[in-house]
Amino acid sequence: MESIYAIILINVMIFFGSYVGSGPVADIIDVFALSPAHVWNQPWTLVTSMFTHFNFTHILFNMWALYFFGSAVLQILGARRFWLVYMVGGICGSLAFILLGNQHSYVVGASGAIFALGGALALLRPHVKVIFFPIPVPMPLWVGILLNFTIITILTIVLHMGIAWQAHLGGLLFGAAAGWFYKRRNLNAYRWN
Repeated sequence: MESIYAIILINVMIFFGSYVGSGPVADIIDVFALSPAHVWNQPWTLVTSMFTHFNFTHILFNMWALYFFGSAVLQILGARRFWLVYMVGGICGSLAFILLGNQHSYVVGASGAIFALGGALALLRPHVKVIFFPIPVPMPLWVGILLNFTIITILTIVLHMGIAWQAHLGGLLFGAAAGWFYKRRNLNAYRWN
């Protein structure tokens, strides 16, 4: 669990740090946010954007999802593979946003990395029953992950909500591939149902 707490702590420190000193969130976003138009001049933003959040609701929901999915993936794969799925999944989310997103926009948040954890978990433990808000019906985890992704993507496109569904997609695809790889290699030593 130390890995998850470390990620949460980093995110919270950056979030509150963005409100201390001379200015609001915009100062941190200028340095840490990913912009496809500026990524070649600021390559660190492929990673730093994963630890930066725009507002309290954004960080709250992302850290809650990190704890939920991360705890299970950490238990199944161990700390080293957890970090690999999280970090590479987040970078894949950033790359997907660069390829598919608005070239002159900015993106922040851990959602790509979190969808990577969800994608890995959906392949490693597809039949685990979960309840995803707002649908109060138990469903297989893989259905819940895909339903969540689909609802967020449709709402974002239709309502112009400003959510980087492209980063979600990149993370989800990498996470699913990682889950498939680890399941095939039988590296998930723990039973978790």
